[in-house]
Amino acid sequence: MSIRGIVLAMVLAALLLTGCSSNKPRPAHGVSHTYGQAPSASSGAAGGAGAPFNDDLSKSQDSRYRDGSDSVPDGPPPDISKLVEPVPKTEPRSLYGNKTPYTVLGQTYRVLPSARGYDERGIASFYGNKFHGYKTSSLENYDMYAFTAASKTLPLPSYAQVTNLQNGKTVIVRINDRGPFHQDRVIDLSYVAAVKLGIWPKGTGLVEVRGIDPGQPLQELPPPPAVTTGNPGIYLQVGAFSDADNAERVAQRLRQANFAPVQVIEAQVNGRSVRRVRVGPLADVDSADQVTARIEDMGLPRPQVAVD
Repeated sequence: MSIRGIVLAMVLAALLLTGCSSNKPRPAHGVSHTYGQAPSASSGAAGGAGAPFNDDLSKSQDSRYRDGSDSVPDGPPPDISKLVEPVPKTEPRSLYGNKTPYTVLGQTYRVLPSARGYDERGIASFYGNKFHGYKTSSLENYDMYAFTAASKTLPLPSYAQVTNLQNGKTVIVRINDRGPFHQDRVIDLSYVAAVKLGIWPKGTGLVEVRGIDPGQPLQELPPPPAVTTGNPGIYLQVGAFSDADNAERVAQRLRQANFAPVQVIEAQVNGRSVRRVRVGPLADVDSADQVTARIEDMGLPRPQVAVD
């Protein structure tokens, strides 16, 4: 069963308890998203191009969507200069998609009380035509031509400033969906947000995501992070250990398996000294995904992505 199949099964279970193939180029956004609690099995008419259709959550994943795989629109990308980014404002929380904690694929997530203070670096992906017009976790229609995004932990709705660390481009997005449930991804962007950041057509990019407090004027937002010469590095943190011997044992296993370079870095976390075992820097996102799979095959915990 696909991730969306799992999520929709959870949605329908929540309903019982409480009465969420194209030949075009495919965006490489990894595992898909969407987690919500719908008010009925059929969410009603969804928007999008073409004739009206129903986004029926009771259908299987093979029949719910028009297309069998994700894609981007035909033709050139839209004229971004004519599209308006959202202006952050205080909004009530959505009735759907804010359940906390929630679990997907064995991983438990907790929704943050607000976007204030949220600041995370990682890999961004994007989603497009397959989901255009269908319901997001907040039961809004997904619009790939609007500046929106999916997050695993930011409240719905909320706002964030996303900066491409490789070119310095910045966009403000409204968070109205859950995901991406790929542990190596920090945010899933709408198609136009990805175009504006320069993440399209590659499919992924290294970003910094900063939550926005709607009560703070935009001109007072922290400036986007500086982009230095060369690309930021992708590292995989295999573990953080208080015991130096344990850290060195894990590092030695990785070196013997021909991972290179392997670093043991001492850091202070909440006043405690820890030793982080990291592999990298890695050349690109595809390399990071491949190395992650190899590390898991060794029986080690799934590493966390760090972008420095």
